[in-house]
Amino acid sequence: MILFVNSLTVIDFSYLDLKRGMVGESYIVDAELQGSLDDTAMVFDFAKVKKVIKQAIDQLVDHKLALPLNCNALSLRQDSTCSVVSYQSERGLISLASPEEAFAGIPCLQINEKSVGQFLEQQIKPLLPDNVEGLTLTLRPEVSTGFYYHYSHGLKKHDGNCQRIAHGHRSTIQIYADGMLSPRLNKLWSERWQDGYLGSQTDLCGSETLQWLTEQPDAYSFRYQASQGWFELVIPKNHCEIVPCDTTVECLADYIASELKAMDNSKTYKVVAYEGVAKGAIAQL
Repeated sequence: MILFVNSLTVIDFSYLDLKRGMVGESYIVDAELQGSLDDTAMVFDFAKVKKVIKQAIDQLVDHKLALPLNCNALSLRQDSTCSVVSYQSERGLISLASPEEAFAGIPCLQINEKSVGQFLEQQIKPLLPDNVEGLTLTLRPEVSTGFYYHYSHGLKKHDGNCQRIAHGHRSTIQIYADGMLSPRLNKLWSERWQDGYLGSQTDLCGSETLQWLTEQPDAYSFRYQASQGWFELVIPKNHCEIVPCDTTVECLADYIASELKAMDNSKTYKVVAYEGVAKGAIAQL
């Protein structure tokens, strides 16, 4: 017997890639459980599927930076208070220092739907009852016929896992000029922020304030203290856009609208900015 739950949850996270550098991603998760019926004539109660599997996924990968542990480009050093990561991508050297729970170490050469799915299956299967003989998790991006971009960021003021300095999303964008959807503007912004790190200007710092990392040429340095601990990031400038605001989706939507208005004040703009799947913010100017 197979029990299935489609769109069980969404994983919003970032990962390190040799060509693309730091990549924000959002995967929808479908689950299948193979097994025999238990004493309640079920393979597994739907409510428990959502509670056990979704909770495990949130703890293992969601709002973290996924590290390909078998990749030679990765260097990882753990300390009592934080983990220090260095990764040499084609876009340059990326270095981070964060509490250990901000990273998801996955034993693979490359982070993708398959490697993340297999990692989650291996970690979650022991949590299920004995009558569940198999677990299959299918990770998939949202189907989109419009424009979207992958971005990473951190929200130091957030009291949850969004405070982690390197997590991200795959986000749709819809920009309207004078009430009409504008393919040109959507293409412009999706290309501008594709595979980018969106850093808040207030989080920029000089090398003298870094505790764990060292300054690099042609790179931005970020650091902040949040409730989960101390976070630092040094990342190539060509990998970033610095914005004069926090990088919440509300602020990003307003920032895009303000930039558009500054370029052409004769039009009215509506920006529908998503943060991952099926959630976001709307700004109108």
